Amino acid sequence: MPVPLTKKYEPKKSEDLPQKEAAAELKKFITTYKTQKKKAALIYGQAGTCKSSTVYIIANELGLELIEVNASDFRNSDQLESKVGQAIKQQSLFSLGKLILIDEVDGIAGNQDRGGVPTLAALIAESKFPIVMTANDPWDSKFSTLRSKSLMIEFPALDSTLIFSILKNICDKESIIADEASLKTIARRAGGDLRGAINDLQALSSDKKITAEKLTQDMSRNKVDTMMNALMKIFKSTDVNVAGTALDNVEEELEQCILWLQENVAKEYLLPEDLTRAYDALSKADVYLGRIRRRQHWRFLAYANAMMSAGVATAKKEKSKQFVKYTPPMILLKIWQANRKYASRNSIVEKLSRETHCSKTKTLQSTMPFIKQLFQQNKEFCSKLITQLKLEEEETDWLNAQ
Repeated sequence: MPVPLTKKYEPKKSEDLPQKEAAAELKKFITTYKTQKKKAALIYGQAGTCKSSTVYIIANELGLELIEVNASDFRNSDQLESKVGQAIKQQSLFSLGKLILIDEVDGIAGNQDRGGVPTLAALIAESKFPIVMTANDPWDSKFSTLRSKSLMIEFPALDSTLIFSILKNICDKESIIADEASLKTIARRAGGDLRGAINDLQALSSDKKITAEKLTQDMSRNKVDTMMNALMKIFKSTDVNVAGTALDNVEEELEQCILWLQENVAKEYLLPEDLTRAYDALSKADVYLGRIRRRQHWRFLAYANAMMSAGVATAKKEKSKQFVKYTPPMILLKIWQANRKYASRNSIVEKLSRETHCSKTKTLQSTMPFIKQLFQQNKEFCSKLITQLKLEEEETDWLNAQ
């Protein structure tokens, strides 16, 4: 069985790491742990950005005993205490220092989690050894306690140019024949995921040769992405190739994606000129979507996608380093609330118009105000109306509301 190329070519020392700035910040945290105010580091970024590899290399170079646990292995406070609690209380073997890695901390969130996050926060407070946690998306509200106790270190999506150079180096060493265009396509489609790109390379090079035809036929790793990751690729990147594919694998229609972008762009872009260019790109995307809806001109879909992704990404002069918590579009919530508010009213109007043989419009404008007033003032009428129209609880609540 062939050795996975991700294992064969994983970074072995700090110089090999693609995330040098993040690695340096993490190494400084570990070496100065005793003077740090934060007692844990939470390193975050999408899959395949070398988070765990960086921890392994730093532990090895500093001569630390690495204790690794995966957060998905424990789902409640007792399991967490037994796995991590013992590690932070026991001395290291052979009097070495100790580094505790809790991988994929996202795994302790969810309905089955019973006190996992509060317990982990308590263990961090009493630990004598540095704790490093990894996460793909640490911005869930359940992680607020962990964030407050941790040094946040971002591992951004890797540039497609860097991924291309790594793939080319692997091809040279493995005697894989591949043209630059095919390698750049693999790098671009990876969306910043180096591990995914290397896995794609290995899957496509079983006969030591990669062609454009094979790439078109076999490149099918279109994994579903979250809207939060897509927003990060657009807002936190200036690379057209990374941003341009950000919306390709999200399970949202473009009409929904544009609402997400409209909701969050003003939080991310603080310079007026950046915001102007971003809104201009979004307005053009909206025009294209409108033409698709009205005229079924589906060739405009590519233009709308490009303006929403690469257009918004390149609207900024430089990436913002501040943390921004992205939120779902509030307009959808407002529409839902409005629909809920008027659903009961419309249901009553329909029943009344059927009983009185009047149009819904006339019933709403002329009859409903009188019915509502009488319903609130006359208990006998109220009781008869509920019986005759077979009103539901939500409908009676609406009639009783001021």
